[in-house]
Amino acid sequence: MGATAPYAVSKPLAIEEIELAPPGPGEVLVRMRAAGLCHSDLSVIDGNRPRPMPMVLGHEGAGVVEALGDGVRDFAVGDHVVTAFVPSCGQCAPCAGGRPALCEPGATSNTAGTLLSGERRLQNAAGKPLNHHLGVSAFAEFAVVASESLVKVARDLPFDEAAVFGCAVMTGVGAVINTAALPLERSVAVVGLGGVGLAALLGARVQQSAVLIAIDLSAAKLALATELGATHVFNAADPDCAAQVREATRGGVEYAFEMAGSVKAMALAYQITRRGGTTVTAGLSHPSAMFSIPHVGIVAEERTIKGSYLGSAVPRRDIPRYIDWYRAGRLPVDRLLSEHLALDDINGAFDRLARGESVRQVVQFA
Repeated sequence: MGATAPYAVSKPLAIEEIELAPPGPGEVLVRMRAAGLCHSDLSVIDGNRPRPMPMVLGHEGAGVVEALGDGVRDFAVGDHVVTAFVPSCGQCAPCAGGRPALCEPGATSNTAGTLLSGERRLQNAAGKPLNHHLGVSAFAEFAVVASESLVKVARDLPFDEAAVFGCAVMTGVGAVINTAALPLERSVAVVGLGGVGLAALLGARVQQSAVLIAIDLSAAKLALATELGATHVFNAADPDCAAQVREATRGGVEYAFEMAGSVKAMALAYQITRRGGTTVTAGLSHPSAMFSIPHVGIVAEERTIKGSYLGSAVPRRDIPRYIDWYRAGRLPVDRLLSEHLALDDINGAFDRLARGESVRQVVQFA
């Protein structure tokens, strides 16, 4: 953690053979077939989201069930599955209240680098324990995960497409559908057009947004956003960006989504939200980063600010639903796949992600 870029040179990720214990009670052995690269992985590498080291990264994955631990009844060997990066215990107050993304034991185990049980199933060749990333550790040929971290999907869905439903789609579309509960035909802006941001854009298109604004630093991503249905695009580097959006929308949008994971992006999203509007953020900046706004504005303008984690999702409800939308042509998430790569190119791929040159890169396993 904290290696200096370029990562192709410093190589924060080392490819090694490690020991993987069999699945314990309630756990599943998955043969990984595809894993997406996400800013949540990059934020561990660059130190923005500190995690215990050493760790096997990767949390957006798809694969095949190879073996079951004691007590697992929801899956069978041969099932195709997508990973969810917050396991839901089903018993704590948030889970009982229908908000599994806020599962308290799940948050504790994810922070500690363990599975939901509190156990670790990974160790290096010398016998030293290795930490799990968000209960998944998908950048490996095999992973042991809690059954609560898995969602069964159809076997004819390609693994690379299936993987992005586990984070990019669930987080981005979920922020629109679940967190914001976006009504039909409203004005919307998305700030930050990575995989999650473009998924949010697609979610807003599902809701037939009358005005759909895309904002990013990358001209290529703005062009892609236009192809995916954006009605207006603006470059965030333009010092007049906020003023231009407010002018184009006669005062700002009703809903703005910050998906870049930076305080500057969040400030921009808030600035372009109109009076009475809602600003939603799913971006993860450094824990020390502070976001400051005039208190009086929240009151006098009746503003709403909402955080969204895991897209406020119920994964076993939402992932199949979003896949159905994809198959019906309403949610073209295959357009988010920007590059396929082998595991040995993963450090260079994180350089491209850090530079904002990619949308969703996917590691494919044989």
